[in-house]
Amino acid sequence: MKVYTRRGDSGETDLFGGERVAKDDARVETYGAVDELNSVIGVAAAASGEKDLKDASQKIQSELFDLGAHLATPEAAHREKYSVPAPSADDVTALEQWIDRLEGELEPLKTFILPGGTPAAAAFHQARTVCRRAERAVVSLARGADLDPLAVRYLNRLSDLLFVMARIENRRAGQPDVPWTGADR
Repeated sequence: MKVYTRRGDSGETDLFGGERVAKDDARVETYGAVDELNSVIGVAAAASGEKDLKDASQKIQSELFDLGAHLATPEAAHREKYSVPAPSADDVTALEQWIDRLEGELEPLKTFILPGGTPAAAAFHQARTVCRRAERAVVSLARGADLDPLAVRYLNRLSDLLFVMARIENRRAGQPDVPWTGADR
């Protein structure tokens, strides 16, 4: 099977289930944002030397593939027919459990912090911002589409976890978080 099909050369693509839409359709933009998030998490995991964060990232990446498939399948009947998984409350709970466990290693924040630190921490911070963009896209799409509301909850919690993962990368490397102090005037 070839990587290229030429079917998208006219600016359209297929949704799962067969419907053709423009490549700038809100649904395509939304699952594209989730795909970008998946890639950025892969970069962060590759930069990390922390096995637990790499393992968590890989599980999350699989869940994001599922979410992308859910977003790419507008018809509930097609999602059921092809067993396209929706986000689950258990997925959200697992993210919360990771957050709680990792936060146990961190000092409580007293101020906003600047994204950065180690290369791995900076990559997790970038993943957090891409996650927020994907979340905004899902919120917009959900206004007029049949989407599981857990998609928004999942991405909201995931962005929190990515923030904590960035802080963990810095802490474990002995790199302090850089507090935001406002612009120098």
